[in-house]
Amino acid sequence: MFKGSFPALVTPFKNGELDLDTLKKLVEWHIGEGSKGLVPVGTTGESPTLTHEEHETVVEEVVRAVNGRIPVIAGAGSNNTLESIRFMQHAQKVGADAALVVTPYYNKPTQAGLIAHFTALHDCCDLPIVIYNIPGRSVIDMTPETMGQLAKLPRIIGVKDATGDLARVSLQRMTCGKDFIQISGEDATAHGFNAQGGVGVISVTANVAPKLVSQVQEATLEGDYARALDLQDRLMPLHKAIFTEPGLVGAKYAMSRLNLCSEEVRSPLVGLTDATKALIDDAMRHAGLTN
Repeated sequence: MFKGSFPALVTPFKNGELDLDTLKKLVEWHIGEGSKGLVPVGTTGESPTLTHEEHETVVEEVVRAVNGRIPVIAGAGSNNTLESIRFMQHAQKVGADAALVVTPYYNKPTQAGLIAHFTALHDCCDLPIVIYNIPGRSVIDMTPETMGQLAKLPRIIGVKDATGDLARVSLQRMTCGKDFIQISGEDATAHGFNAQGGVGVISVTANVAPKLVSQVQEATLEGDYARALDLQDRLMPLHKAIFTEPGLVGAKYAMSRLNLCSEEVRSPLVGLTDATKALIDDAMRHAGLTN
């Protein structure tokens, strides 16, 4: 069920407010372009600056617009266990297929604290959980051993791994088992991630080039790494350019160039510098997205 390309969906804004009409259009576009699922209100969806009510509205609107055609993995992470429970229970109520839960940032819990946090979320409802391990943002790194302990719980089904360490895939196969779903959280290494045993990517670049990102994933899952590498060569400058500044800002700028949504972001994020815009423009041309 959870294989292939899953865009980490941006949250479009208009004059500071949620732009739900554009959000619904993006859902249709991604389905038409071959995305295999959607992930609303992760960090790329600007979850840190959405109110709780806005967070829940975006999840509900995406689930409604998708209408069962592809899976929805709802962002439900927080550094507050009770807050994450709220998001988990709401996501289940409105019909999401799973929840993406980041390791608690800023608090710096121990590995025992991580086990307590994820166990509480596992037990709060019946929604499957994909762990989001991104030590570069959260500071905390969930070890493969800790993940192996959590993988014993029936509804902790996989990981979005943004460590950038491709050896983690094999190490987590050792501790979590071969059926544990491993999804890359880093666009630049997603091709190699699948060679190690991964089965997908939750992608920022897929907001801009969903068809190409999906084609890379399809090729790797079919074992055609030569074709996947050709596609990755087209995408790599775009991966790099989008993350020159915060990735969601780069993605929204590129999407604005394709008339998909505005480039508006919420403070403390700001628009891109002209130099970064030029890099993204060049990368989009290299990928064949613009002339």
